[in-house]
Amino acid sequence: MSNVDWDTKIVIGQKAKAPKVTRKETDLNAARRAGAVVGTEKKVTAGHNKAHIGTDHQRIAKLDRENEVAPPPKVPPSVGKAIQQARMEKQLSQKDCAQKINEKPSVLQDYESGKAIPNPQILAKLERVLGVKLRGADIGKKLEGPKKS
Repeated sequence: MSNVDWDTKIVIGQKAKAPKVTRKETDLNAARRAGAVVGTEKKVTAGHNKAHIGTDHQRIAKLDRENEVAPPPKVPPSVGKAIQQARMEKQLSQKDCAQKINEKPSVLQDYESGKAIPNPQILAKLERVLGVKLRGADIGKKLEGPKKS
């Protein structure tokens, strides 16, 4: 405790001066005359859409397109035609056939038009109701009854 300097001042709670931002030329000139350190920065994106400055966004969009996953395959048209022919042979409307497989008529319509993403469970139900093969190599071939051994 003998070597403590009692004459120095320590100011607590004094805020440091924050840099002032101004847009006026007169304030800038006044600060220069006062001898203050003056820094000027021009905003690069002033008055523009920041998302469209430079070509970086174009490169990023191109990368996104390259990395996209391919859309899932749709039902082939041959399956849709096979469903339609088998349904006509059994004299079923789309609504009746959809009821038999416990699906909405719009689902059956998508399968017949080739817009649906193939679901093996729905195709199996359709095969059972229509008696026609809808998966594999020989699409449209009549199914035989259960195999007897």
